[in-house]
Amino acid sequence: MLRRSFLTGLVVTVPLLITVVTLWWTFRFIDGVARPLSIYLLGREVPGLGVLMTTGFILLVGAVATNVIGRRILQRAEQWLLNVPLFKTVYAPVKQLVAAFSPDSESGFKKVVIVDDPRRGMVIGFLTREFTIDRGAGAGPEAMIAVYVPTNHLYLGDVAVYPRSQAFYPDLSVEEGIRIFLTGGMALPPAVNGQASTGKSR
Repeated sequence: MLRRSFLTGLVVTVPLLITVVTLWWTFRFIDGVARPLSIYLLGREVPGLGVLMTTGFILLVGAVATNVIGRRILQRAEQWLLNVPLFKTVYAPVKQLVAAFSPDSESGFKKVVIVDDPRRGMVIGFLTREFTIDRGAGAGPEAMIAVYVPTNHLYLGDVAVYPRSQAFYPDLSVEEGIRIFLTGGMALPPAVNGQASTGKSR
């Protein structure tokens, strides 16, 4: 029990700590450049300039990452950095965690899904994968889905596999689904409608 609590606390704390430290280090670095620059150009410090420049830097990186050429450059730089053992150990899991909540990521959550589970009732989670399974005995391939059901702090949860026929896709975005879990279900709208499924395996 103690070991499980420690591991759970570690999984919760490390990504949060890395994110905070990274943002703080980026801000301190940019603010250290912005402060003397504003004094040199304007003759005085500009309050909030470091925050604005940090925000602009993050937006610029995001814009470059969405550009075809910029994406290739970042991927090449990332490949070089992943050869560093310590960087790879820390960066890869954090990137996977962040990518899971990005609607633009191919490896992230696809959509919100509600599944009629005979044992647990109606279960809400995130679709992570569509695939087929062949049980043999001439039954042929069966369409299945993998559903991630958060149980604590969003990035701790269970992965369940269900037949696709048991799935219902509500008209909720991934962001709305995250908000629902963060509020303990209080962010659920009064009425939930379904949306068409592509029916394609991924």
